[in-house]
Formats: sequence, structure tokens, C-alpha cells
Amino acid sequence: MEMVEVHGLRLAYRRAGHGPTVMFVHGGVEDSRAWTPQLDALSDEFTVIAWDEPGAGGSQDVPDEFGLSDYADCLAGMVRAVVGSPTSLVGISWGTTVILEAYRRHPAVVRSMVLADGYAGWRGSLGAEEADARLAAVRAALAEPDEAFDPTLPGLFAGEPPAPFARLMEAMAADVRRHSMLTALTAMAQADLTEVLPTVQVATQLIWGALDARSPLSVAHEFERRIAGANLAVIPDCGHVSNLEAPGPFNELVRGFLHHHG
Repeated sequence: MEMVEVHGLRLAYRRAGHGPTVMFVHGGVEDSRAWTPQLDALSDEFTVIAWDEPGAGGSQDVPDEFGLSDYADCLAGMVRAVVGSPTSLVGISWGTTVILEAYRRHPAVVRSMVLADGYAGWRGSLGAEEADARLAAVRAALAEPDEAFDPTLPGLFAGEPPAPFARLMEAMAADVRRHSMLTALTAMAQADLTEVLPTVQVATQLIWGALDARSPLSVAHEFERRIAGANLAVIPDCGHVSNLEAPGPFNELVRGFLHHHG
């Protein structure tokens, strides 16, 4: 792990490889370890960087009243501090929401983007009723005593998670900080970035699991319709965490995209 200070917060990140830079932005209730198969596979051609967002992994806790714009500002600040030039951003789930907000606020740091199994915020992609229901479920989980607390969100995989990555998910879940989880998922529930989608002017690859139960294909098609020139690739028999459930196809899609737009 390496560290950098951005906007007064110490943020951790993993870096491997050589070549054009690509930065990975993990989902909610995860940290940079979620990108292990991507860092391992793509570091042969690219400098791969995966951050621990504020409040996750080795990064400093989120301050009170931290919001989506703050996550986005920290991501843009890390690009400037660690890369020093516009870079390709790859995000999954909540990470796509952070990337879209970073693009809205700091378009100059984004060279291209890969958005996987994502949302324009829960409110923007799923509607107010579903967003509020999901946030209520999060709050209920957070109210559980320590021995019953399980931060894992439902419906992540289409089937049984691959054994190595099941252990990885358990390890990340064990390190979840309740305040950070509530902060990030509250921001996710409140966000509606649908109006950002038509403003995107960089090359964009969409990757979705065909059986994604958390961000269904209808969301993918909405992204495809609203983002000019976006290309949608659907991975068969795959759920929400497509980078872990189908790392081979996922990695090849990202590699092919970066060959042209990295």
C-alpha cells in the first residue's frame, strides 16, 4: 500500500505494473482488494492503481457530513497527485457513481471510463422508493449488535461466489467501518446523476452482468442510451460483482478498451 494526502485526508492505494495508467474505483462496502484479479491481470501492460476510498481499507475515516461531492473531489485529487495527467477510470457499482460525479466536477482528469454494473445514484437509476428502501435496509443492518452485524449487501452474485473471492469479500466485510458504510450508502441513495450521462464526452465502455439483480440491465440500457457513443458489453450468467464473478471476460473487455482509449 502507498499513501497520499488529498484534501487533508490520508488515502491509501495499490499500484502495480508499467505503461499507461488506469485507476480502479471500488464499490460500496469494499476496498481496493476488490480489484485484485484486475491488478494481477492487467499490470503486464498498464500501470494499475486502485484506491481505498475515504473511510475504506487503509484510508483515513470520513469526516462528518462527508458527501458524494467530497468522494469525487478526493478521487480527482488523487488522479492529480498520483498520476498527474488525465487517466482512464474503471468503476463498479457505487464506484461508477463516484466517477460520474468526478466527471461532472472535474472533467479534465478523466481520459476515458469503464462503468460496470453501476448507477447514476440509487435515486437516479432505481427511483426514490427503491433508493429509500435500500437505505432503510442499510440502517437496519447497522443497528444490529456486533455479533449479528453483516455489512454484505444482498444479491451480489448470480450464483455461489467463486471460493477465492468469497473469502476476499468476507475479509473486506470484516474491515467495514459502520460510519463509513452509512456515509457512502446515504450518498448513493440520495444521488441522481441522470443529467450527467448526456454530458459525457469521453470514450465509455459499459460492462454488466446479464443476471445483475442490484443494477438490472434496464439501467445498463439507460446508460447506453444517454451516453453518446457508449458501448455495452453484457457478460452471460453473471451477477452484480462482474469483476470477481467473471474476471476473465471482464479483464479482456477492459484490456481491449484500454488498447484503444487508454
